[in-house]
Amino acid sequence: MAGLVAKKCITPLVVMRRITSPEYTVQAAYHKKVVDHYENPRNVGSLDKTSKNVGTGLVGAPACGDVMKLQIEVDDQGKIVDARFKTFGCGSAIASSSLVTEWVKGKSINEALTIKNTDIAKELSLPPVKLHCSMLAEDAIKAALNDYRLKQQDGKIEAVKASN
Repeated sequence: MAGLVAKKCITPLVVMRRITSPEYTVQAAYHKKVVDHYENPRNVGSLDKTSKNVGTGLVGAPACGDVMKLQIEVDDQGKIVDARFKTFGCGSAIASSSLVTEWVKGKSINEALTIKNTDIAKELSLPPVKLHCSMLAEDAIKAALNDYRLKQQDGKIEAVKASN
């Protein structure tokens, strides 16, 4: 009887070791949408930060070390025509960045401001411990839009000075 009990107790341990391979651990820890955006990030790169039509947002979370740079390019009609990101951080931070670059394209500036961290977290099924990643993405959008607006105001001030 003791041999039968020991065999039943040991068998699950062997199975657990096989299940905890690195490939499975990543998929178990993150939702499949996070894994997809992490393994196949969309819109990675940079835009010309000196262009008056490009807004750059650089945000970070000191608690975890994540740093996110999000850039948007806006056309003359006020539509976001391109977005790029570079993120140093965990899979959830990279996925959040990748997702928002897809979401902001084609939106007006005001529409882009309606994207909230709760929407990002819900789409990626982020657990509570990773909500700061979606907050970073929302902050990056706001920072990029703020930078774009400042450049537009500077351009108007320079145009007024040139006409005087």
